[in-house]
Amino acid sequence: MAASLQFANPTLSQTLASPIRSSSFRSPFLRFDSSSVSFHSKLVSSREASSAFVTRSAAEPQERKTFHGLCYVVGDNIDTDQIIPAEFLTLVPSNPDEYEKLGSYALIGLPAAYKERFVQPGEMKTKYSIIIGGENFGCGSSREHAPVCLGAAGAKAVVAQSYARIFFRNSVATGEIYPLDSEVRVCDECKTGDVATVELREGDSILINHTTGKEYKLKPIGDAGPVIDAGGIFAYARKAGMIPSASV
Repeated sequence: MAASLQFANPTLSQTLASPIRSSSFRSPFLRFDSSSVSFHSKLVSSREASSAFVTRSAAEPQERKTFHGLCYVVGDNIDTDQIIPAEFLTLVPSNPDEYEKLGSYALIGLPAAYKERFVQPGEMKTKYSIIIGGENFGCGSSREHAPVCLGAAGAKAVVAQSYARIFFRNSVATGEIYPLDSEVRVCDECKTGDVATVELREGDSILINHTTGKEYKLKPIGDAGPVIDAGGIFAYARKAGMIPSASV
């Protein structure tokens, strides 16, 4: 498995390469109880593993290759406390109601200089499907709630100049949002409310700002893509045959 998956984030490769064993731990980020199934490992190729796509709940096929919508633009060093303040970490994403509520607080910790809220007060979802950031997006603590709340709010992708390693890893592991690297400082050339499209391709992906007419190359996300497409590392492992399918 490790030989067939080459990720931009080396710690994710180590996670996939490590055997998954049964335990009594139940992660609040899983849609099934890990203690109720017997885990086993099975070597498969990444081509086999990425042949099908499922949603986060593993119920419906979902191919996520093109995202179109409004942009929400932030600057450098957006930390996880700005993405989701610690006071909301008691919300459990595996609970559907709390998952939705978590999304309503996405990016609520941004300073007052951001006049436009990512999620409007009283709303549960955002109107911005693409987040554009600068350097070191997702720095700070390792809370998995950070990418989860963005996905719960309805965002599909983050396009940033660079990421904190743990945010990138958590984004892939939870399958909530695509963390895409831009080759230039797109955050300096786009504004909140611009209409944009992200196209994921085999080679270089692109961001098209329809408002300005500019197009930007994005770095390939590599084999992390199928893991996100599957809905996260555990959904990917089920689709790959590494662990048994969970009963719904």
